[in-house]
Amino acid sequence: MARKAVREPAHILPDRLAPGLKMWFVGTAAGPMSAAMGAYYAHPGNRFWRALHETGITPRLFAPQEFPSLLDLGVGLTDFCKTGWGVDAQIAREAFDVEGFRRKVTELKPSALAFTSKMSASLWLGKPTGRITVGRQEATDGPDVFVLPSPSGLATSYWSIEPWREAADYLRAGAKVRNSRARQ
Repeated sequence: MARKAVREPAHILPDRLAPGLKMWFVGTAAGPMSAAMGAYYAHPGNRFWRALHETGITPRLFAPQEFPSLLDLGVGLTDFCKTGWGVDAQIAREAFDVEGFRRKVTELKPSALAFTSKMSASLWLGKPTGRITVGRQEATDGPDVFVLPSPSGLATSYWSIEPWREAADYLRAGAKVRNSRARQ
């Protein structure tokens, strides 16, 4: 009797990751417009692309469809939930692949992780969102960690460009790994 192949659900947005990148921007899941367009941070009200340009992470304002070009700048993109989309609170906890994300970090060894929401940072740091502050986090055994205010238009009251500037300064400084053992 032949077995049926089990298909994994397709990723809503493909990872844009490579070994040794300077920084990964990590979201929780694709928003509705990003899922529909197949591009990260695609909603016109999302500040992601403007923040990258304003802080000097990108040399010009990129359109969401140009997201694969970030790899050329040493920057990666991913989400914790790869097979679903929507507002963070609407996504079932079991849809977040924390262990898969940890494997990617271990294998590809980025210098830093920049979480674009407290929810995504919470998944990585293992702390409740209410105990997470924005900005560079205390040193860990892995990559350097930044928690950035969500660029989503839904989070306007929490927006500040300053933590994004801190991440950009880190990139300009060479994104040095403070723990050489993390690269071995």
